[in-house]
Amino acid sequence: MKTAVPCYYHLDVEVSPERVGQVRRILAAHLRFWDLENLVEPVCGGAELLLNAIDEHATDKNTSIEMWWNGQHLITAIGDNDRDLRPDQDLRGCLEQIAAISDGWGCCATETGSKVIWFSQRARAGERVPLVPTAPAPSLREVLQVPREVPAAALAGPASTPDRVLEEAR
Repeated sequence: MKTAVPCYYHLDVEVSPERVGQVRRILAAHLRFWDLENLVEPVCGGAELLLNAIDEHATDKNTSIEMWWNGQHLITAIGDNDRDLRPDQDLRGCLEQIAAISDGWGCCATETGSKVIWFSQRARAGERVPLVPTAPAPSLREVLQVPREVPAAALAGPASTPDRVLEEAR
């Protein structure tokens, strides 16, 4: 992609039908800010699927959304707080769609009994930009003069002292 600077974003939201569209726009704005325009549709579409499913099936609508970008992969994770929401039953259709649009996905339980569903998108080989070191910016400090050449004979003599060599160089 365009940037290799690791990026992270976290959002806590109480899911409702009107908030799903707002969250989609917020995530899209962060992806554009990170210069990941081509991942907006699959990531926001996947997040929207999960948020709509949580809104439809969950009793506790408090949800956390996180995105991590490491320069090659973008991982989006959505965690809910509803212990009764079952991914294998309530979210089965949603997870099938997530699997179809993402490069990888998974679901894991947390210590509190809630669950986190994540999916990833990777940068395609043709879209990556190699890292190129940037040239240092010029400084406003005074530049030191390059030392003049000192004749070899002045350095070779046994009576040469550092002060004498500097005088001869001037």
